[in-house]
Amino acid sequence: MAVNFADEAPDIIKEYLFYLQTIKGRSEKTVDEYFLDLRTFFRFLKIKRKLTTAPFEEIDILDVDLSLIKTITLMDAYEFMNYLSRVRSNSAISRARKCSALKQFFNYLTVKKHYLDSDPMSELEIPKSKKSLPKYLTLEQSIELLNAVDGKNKERDYCILTLFLNCGLRLAELVSLNMNSIRSDSTMVVTGKGNKERIVYLNDACISALNDWRKVRPNDSLKDRDALFISSHHKRLSRESVQKMVQKYLEKIGLDSQGYSCHKLRHTAATLMYQHGEVDIRVLKDVLGHENLGTTQIYTHISSEQLKKASNKNPLASFKAKEQKN
Repeated sequence: MAVNFADEAPDIIKEYLFYLQTIKGRSEKTVDEYFLDLRTFFRFLKIKRKLTTAPFEEIDILDVDLSLIKTITLMDAYEFMNYLSRVRSNSAISRARKCSALKQFFNYLTVKKHYLDSDPMSELEIPKSKKSLPKYLTLEQSIELLNAVDGKNKERDYCILTLFLNCGLRLAELVSLNMNSIRSDSTMVVTGKGNKERIVYLNDACISALNDWRKVRPNDSLKDRDALFISSHHKRLSRESVQKMVQKYLEKIGLDSQGYSCHKLRHTAATLMYQHGEVDIRVLKDVLGHENLGTTQIYTHISSEQLKKASNKNPLASFKAKEQKN
């Protein structure tokens, strides 16, 4: 859903959102999500305080100011969490995100701007969510996916899938790649979260796929001459187009209804490197562009085959009880 916080946010929230975008380097998508979460909270607050009779989705929060914010307590936040769970049926993950948005907003008001004497959200606990293992393609499925590529854009599509599966790129990182992101020393400059750049080393498969794509990449009448991946309309390939393309090939190999996506290809790259390539988890952290090692450790999940091998390596694996003599 398209949002425009510049028109819908009160000054005190707008100031915070601009801070996130310009100083902290958060993406537009992330900033929009923070606004929507804060807007939901203040709509709830206005209903709770009987400051409006409008339907929830039509509540205007432009009148929210510091004087109202100074009256907010930790109990308001807990009641909001209860409302999200019971009335809006938000999942633990969704509630955790809104909780985090509240905590960061009030921390900014207290620590950065000194608008508040104390932070009412400092003791707010983020709801625990079930940590599920990442969904990924097996090595055989990954090969099948690459072999499924065909059609008029086969060089481009194959290159995109190859970069996803070998480099573990995020979708936003892939579509933002430029021609000069690919360097002559077989490395690629990737701009990740928070506009942080990292160097990704390209293996032979990536270099070959990139060379094949660049041979047929359009050069005339381009609306974005810098973009590495070009659409049929001669402009930078959009996130939505890449998602549709990936889904098309996943459907072709029978994985359309199993929850796979561009991000699952990132999970696949990480899992293949860890399980088959025996890449150290600390190296994998840098490859994926994670800030914290804890984020990367989700890929240390063990496959059933590895568990079987571990069991068989036990020195007692072949030990059998002595037959009893009658």
